[in-house]
Order: sequence, then C-alpha cells, then structure tokens
Amino acid sequence: MGRKTENQDFKCINCGGFVTAIKKGTIRNHCPFCLRSLHVDITPGDRASNCGGAMHPISVISHSKKGWQIIHRCSTCNHEQPNKLADDDNIDIVAEIMRNA
Repeated sequence: MGRKTENQDFKCINCGGFVTAIKKGTIRNHCPFCLRSLHVDITPGDRASNCGGAMHPISVISHSKKGWQIIHRCSTCNHEQPNKLADDDNIDIVAEIMRNA
C-alpha cells in the first residue's frame, strides 16, 4: 500500500467528525477532535494490523526526537501505540489526559 492510499480523509467512528489527511509528509492516525483511532497499524503507518479495535488515548509523553506523543491503547487486544500529536489536535483533551495520567 502506498502512502497516498494510507493517508486519506476519514470519518471518525467515535465522534463522527470529518478528518482530513495531513499534507505535510506524515500520516494522520487519529481524530483531532476526540483523539480516538483504530488499531490498523503494527508499526506506525504500515496499516498491517487486522485487529481494527478502537484505540483510546491513555497518556501523553514527550519523546526526545519525535516531540509530544499520545499513547493509544486498543480496547480489543490492549496493544499500545505512540502517535505524534498533530498541529490541529484538540489541546483541551490533551491537557485533560495529562492531568489524569
């Protein structure tokens, strides 16, 4: 699967928001409105997981090279995956996750 087919607009299954693809050379992997995702990757961007479970944000970390990342946990298989914050992510939800961590 090429990056063009991986990086597409989508409708969030959690909040129903219309999410546009990021155009800056990266792949959007979560909804910027509610920060939810689907378990579609084994490693970031590969779209190789068959799980398809809902991924919920559980914490926020600072990575020395990648910057701020959301840690998502799959509600189906408990897989945890870091995902880089996007410029348009809902900062209020990010702050709430950080307060509750």
